[in-house]
Amino acid sequence: MALNVVWLGFFLISFSAACVRVAQGDLAVFPAMLSSLFDSARTAFEIALGLAGVMSLWLGIMRIGERAGVVDAFARLVNPLLRHFFPGVPQGHPAQGAMMMNVSANLLGLDNAATPLGLNAMRELQTLNRRPDVATDAQIMFIVLNSAGLTLIPTSVIAIRQAIAVKQGLVGFNAADIFLPTLLATGGACLAGLLAVAWVQRINLLRPAVLVAFGLVLALLGAMFAWLQHAPPEQVGTVTALAGAGFILSLITLFLICGALRRVNVYEAFIDGAKEGFGVAVQIIPYLVAILVAIGLFRAAGCMDVLMAWLTHAVALLGVNTDFVPALPVGLMKILSGAGARGLMVDVMTTYGVDSFQGRLAAIIQGSTETTFYVLAVYFGSINVRNTRHALGCALVADAAGIVCAVGAAYLFR
Repeated sequence: MALNVVWLGFFLISFSAACVRVAQGDLAVFPAMLSSLFDSARTAFEIALGLAGVMSLWLGIMRIGERAGVVDAFARLVNPLLRHFFPGVPQGHPAQGAMMMNVSANLLGLDNAATPLGLNAMRELQTLNRRPDVATDAQIMFIVLNSAGLTLIPTSVIAIRQAIAVKQGLVGFNAADIFLPTLLATGGACLAGLLAVAWVQRINLLRPAVLVAFGLVLALLGAMFAWLQHAPPEQVGTVTALAGAGFILSLITLFLICGALRRVNVYEAFIDGAKEGFGVAVQIIPYLVAILVAIGLFRAAGCMDVLMAWLTHAVALLGVNTDFVPALPVGLMKILSGAGARGLMVDVMTTYGVDSFQGRLAAIIQGSTETTFYVLAVYFGSINVRNTRHALGCALVADAAGIVCAVGAAYLFR
């Protein structure tokens, strides 16, 4: 219901805004919107087509892991923690191991691995769904935690900052200095999303296993921060890239070795799993087309520009510092489009300087928020869930908290 209202709202608001612009003499807005409509539909198909190969790869690897018993081992390992977040998932269910591997890939910023692993986790959770077209509590919790986008090191943002710094002639620039503020922002988003879902679903998080896990995470973050404070910027990029690639290749090798030791025909297992990849990608296309064309129309009609103008005026009326306003479009766009937000971030860095307050804030927001509508469309679309219940509302709470925390962290480390 929520996505239905939002989707319809995108179209009606965009068309109304375009009519106003035509009345004001802007005769190019309708052709621009029509062009955006078809471009967005083509982009959705291209994204799904590109996802087919990656999905085939990871579903094949996951099938080997399932037959080798590795996924079950992961599930038993994380059950003491995940059973408090996902009380509806039985102990030792394959969904637990799949969710844990998705979280691990997200923490390392490995988007190409995280998405297919997340889709596989949704498929496993769907096996527990008694109403296949309605999202379960466990699926909503998983989606919201994904949309919060908890990432330890925003590798791609750091790389973009370093490249722009070189272009702007900055010497000794530390592109990784956004690590701690980004971590605070994404942590705030994740916590807000978790609390929102827990409140709606009446989940008690004050359990020893949960508190111990939070303590271990804080200790790990402290150790990483200490390392980043002393590591050269070029070493940070090298080490994070090595860690990410090493994690994925080690995981694949572990699955293959365990499969061989358990006398699993790993080749046939891979083929059986990979066959499902193309079907999943095709299933996603209608949902992806729906959300991307709506977002494209909203942008082409100029609604985002109007929204930002109103926001700037409102902030100015409050009498607070408005230095953060130029970076806010990155956060609002990230909810709708990852590529669009990346372009806005680069524009802010180019206009104000990569080492400026606005440039740092844009990078922090980019690294601490997620493309919520894309995540909901792809993840729920892959399992044909139409009624998403409170997933969108809780995800937007996480997004709002992430943007607010990003602004606060940027001022704190200014």
